[in-house]
Amino acid sequence: MDTQAVKHAIQHSGRYNRRGFESPTKRAKALGESYQSDLIASIRENNFSFQKGRLKIKLAKSFGFCWGVERAVAMAYETRRHYPDETIWMTNEIIHNPSVNNHLSKMNVKIISAKNGVKDFSPVSLGDVVILPAFGATVQEMQLLHEKECHIIDTTCPWVSKVWHTVEKHKKHTFTSIIHGKYKHEETLATRSFAGNYLVVFDLAEAKYVSDYIEGKGDKKEFMKKFSKAFSNGFDPDIHLERIGVANQTTMLKSETEEIGKLFENTMLRKYGPANINDHFLAFNTICDATEERQDAMFSLVDEDLDILVVIGGFNSSNTTHLQEIAITNKIESFHIDISDRISVENNSIFHKPLESELVLKENFLPDGDINVGITSGASTPDKVVADVIEKLIDIAT
Repeated sequence: MDTQAVKHAIQHSGRYNRRGFESPTKRAKALGESYQSDLIASIRENNFSFQKGRLKIKLAKSFGFCWGVERAVAMAYETRRHYPDETIWMTNEIIHNPSVNNHLSKMNVKIISAKNGVKDFSPVSLGDVVILPAFGATVQEMQLLHEKECHIIDTTCPWVSKVWHTVEKHKKHTFTSIIHGKYKHEETLATRSFAGNYLVVFDLAEAKYVSDYIEGKGDKKEFMKKFSKAFSNGFDPDIHLERIGVANQTTMLKSETEEIGKLFENTMLRKYGPANINDHFLAFNTICDATEERQDAMFSLVDEDLDILVVIGGFNSSNTTHLQEIAITNKIESFHIDISDRISVENNSIFHKPLESELVLKENFLPDGDINVGITSGASTPDKVVADVIEKLIDIAT
């Protein structure tokens, strides 16, 4: 598929909007009223620290809503105000945050349903309004909506679009895109749709497995079985791993993406030599600034003298789970929750989600005596949600 031609047709159809409908001032005011918090603002002004009685809170110096998320959420609200009576759909959750998505649901903005990973676009009628979420939509979905003559409101984060441009460059120069990401994640599904030949690797261990294969140390049958759901149609590792470029899901762990890029660059240097490296390896920086800032702030936060760490964000939020991974790596007891209701003040308990596990209940969540609590939140988490969590911690501690 000529993805650039499809995008060009959609963007010049007269039914495509990527700018929104309201001024930046009005947009900021609407978001502030919905999601900002005076408590969080005061903690920021106090060097990201707060103390009351025996409880000391330390906030990460970068957390919560990023610019791309703010833009997407604001555009979704603007869309309902601009089309007060039309049927409005989203191809997926606008962001991975339950409070935001519940708010949009109350505004009668519908999410296109899916069964076994396949979305059902049949309820979408000719001329309906459809919002593409912050992590984008596949080119096939965009084309289908274009054919239905839908009004498309595109809130895709520019950093995600940058990754799409990268894999399209790989395709143009007949390089295979090795995508660091989760092969079923909505953003990676969209990125895959813009790529030519691709292979998705989840982590450094999988990347090392691929690197070994490139250097002749693997078994093809085993390779194809291991990555059976993570490569493009017709993929042949003996052919399509001769020329590779690296891209990533923007919410992955920055340091790991960098390691994977270096790993493949060194692999191709060893196999083909410095004189030929440009014919076999392409590197573009597709790491999201906001993801990088929040992860760097988390690395600083875990250096503090903390007893526990609370990570706030949607359970299906990739960037949030990577923040939790940093806490675990640094051996700090951490609790991932999505909303403040997971904390019970009466029982001093927390219903939280350990990494790669179901929700579990932790009783006597805050121990007796002085306690230092670190707090961070994913890029899809509003300040008000963080404030609600802090207020519950205060209630337990006092």
